[in-house]
Amino acid sequence: MKKFNIWYLSSFLISFVILIPIATVSFSFFEETTEYYKILKETFLVEYIYNSATLLLGVLILTFIFGTGTAYLVSFYVFPGSNFFKWALILSFAVPPYIYAYSIFAFFDNYGTAFTILKNLFGEGEYNKHIPKFSGMFGAILSLSFSLFAYVYILARASFLYQSQNLIDLSKNLGFSKIRAFLKVILPSARPAIVAGLSLVAMETLAEFGAVDFFSINTLTTGIYNSWITFDDLAFANRLSFFLLLFIFALFILENLSRKQAKYHSNSSSRFKQREKYKLDGGKSFLAFLFCFVIFFLSFIFPSSQMLYWTIIYSDNLFDLEVLSLIYNTIYLVFLSSLALIIFSFISNYGMRVSKSKPLNVMNTLSISGYAIPGVILAIAFITFIAWFDNNFVKLFGFESIKKVFFGSILGLVIVYFIRFYSLACNGIKSGYEKINLSVDESAYLLGYSKIRTFVNIHIPYLRNSVLFVAILISLEIIRELPITLILRPFNFETFATTAYIYASEDLLEAAAAPSLFLILIASVFILSTSKFILRD
Repeated sequence: MKKFNIWYLSSFLISFVILIPIATVSFSFFEETTEYYKILKETFLVEYIYNSATLLLGVLILTFIFGTGTAYLVSFYVFPGSNFFKWALILSFAVPPYIYAYSIFAFFDNYGTAFTILKNLFGEGEYNKHIPKFSGMFGAILSLSFSLFAYVYILARASFLYQSQNLIDLSKNLGFSKIRAFLKVILPSARPAIVAGLSLVAMETLAEFGAVDFFSINTLTTGIYNSWITFDDLAFANRLSFFLLLFIFALFILENLSRKQAKYHSNSSSRFKQREKYKLDGGKSFLAFLFCFVIFFLSFIFPSSQMLYWTIIYSDNLFDLEVLSLIYNTIYLVFLSSLALIIFSFISNYGMRVSKSKPLNVMNTLSISGYAIPGVILAIAFITFIAWFDNNFVKLFGFESIKKVFFGSILGLVIVYFIRFYSLACNGIKSGYEKINLSVDESAYLLGYSKIRTFVNIHIPYLRNSVLFVAILISLEIIRELPITLILRPFNFETFATTAYIYASEDLLEAAAAPSLFLILIASVFILSTSKFILRD
């Protein structure tokens, strides 16, 4: 009974600690704010909400088109390059929205890369007035859409591959054309997966800070950051965070209500019939190739090439960059965060497995909502809670302040990373655990194995692939993460993401190219490492 309580208590405490910053945002809504809130409420608050909604709508439309269109083509048809595009399209994950924003602005800006290309090809001329400008809201929508559409692509492709040939045959028997079969049969069947992908896109869009800040768009996320950094109003930052949380939860509620009683599974007991791909010829083959190539080129080749071009042209910036220090800082954060997340996710999942407690499962379900909360909100909530705890408990009993232990420290940074990405680690380990039958545990107990010995000698070796997958995903997220690192990092501690942002915020885009290129290259390696897990047929 004692060991049972230890596992239960460990799992409970992990979930409880993760829920503290989430609860802090809600309770902080009722705190008094400064005069800045009254001024902002009468001026920019409506603009924050309007811009956030406009950005979200534009990104959802484009990511649906890009993600679903490419997933449908590579899943149902064979055409030149279809096997290449199957994995190449996920490389868009390697380009964070803020780096894409730097690229698109640099290419189309006055006397930018596009101007240089036209000048070299056709000589001197007034080309600037003919070059389109992608800035402001439109530039932000494009940057986010090309960076995030892979969420929809991966999940839609997985759903399309699972669809039975019986559905396709049914649509043929009903006389449907391929377009009508796609709209009436294939797309509705994949709705849950597509909506799941769009939900992830929505969360990332509402959480985005770097791209919208670069294009000077006032959204709820930039408002939260400015409230704390510029106006030193932590209470109002939490109030805006609460509004943003309501925004996110409203999306989930609306999506669930829209489903009503719709069903997406087949009640038939007939066997699944493996679907065959159709080979495209002629013009259709070319159009399929062209669509996938354009999406791949614009989402990955274009920003990578822009960063590479500037890195070569302005090579002095590369030599001024402390590459080894940035690599060390990045790997240091990745190692500590991955280790903490994997260890505690193992403990939490095993605690739920041996205790079989419904309240514990509810706590765990709530705790994994941290991934749905923007990093800037979690960072502000963490600061708020530590400040409150320090003022009401630590100083009250005469102890020294603990703020310096958590603020501007690696410990504070890793804790907020832990809360933000716990969902990835927990669900990754959980999916592996679901493949281990409980009879395996019972057999181990009959052979005299204790719970700890079963955990160490049976579960951990069996779940090594899940651990590898989780570690790669966490590493990728931390490498790309900007607002949490920007707010909580120690003094003079930089990563590739923060270095690129600092240069860009000072209008030194050429200098931002080198750290951006390194970030893309490192992220690409991690993405290709995960491709065998997420692109299985």
